[in-house]
Amino acid sequence: MEIILGPIIHILILVIDLYMWVIIVNVILSWLAMFGVINTSNRFVFMVGDFCHRMTEPFLIRIRNFLPKLGAIDISPLVLILGLIFTKEILFRAAIRMG
Repeated sequence: MEIILGPIIHILILVIDLYMWVIIVNVILSWLAMFGVINTSNRFVFMVGDFCHRMTEPFLIRIRNFLPKLGAIDISPLVLILGLIFTKEILFRAAIRMG
């Protein structure tokens, strides 16, 4: 059983790391678009932004429903990243216990 679960846990940790980067890219792109640094009508920028938005928004919407409104500040990506770090730590400790 450890032979199967060990690699699966490591793959899950890798997926969590990649997803955290998608969240970070989504936040940075939204800031750059809001300040007019990048042009969202550029096809490549739009595709990257749309991909990041579609990957992160289902989870961020659920978090926003529970968080209080803080005006223009959206801390839902931070809460999601902290939750992913917590989950990754649990998986990492499970992998260590398995040997």
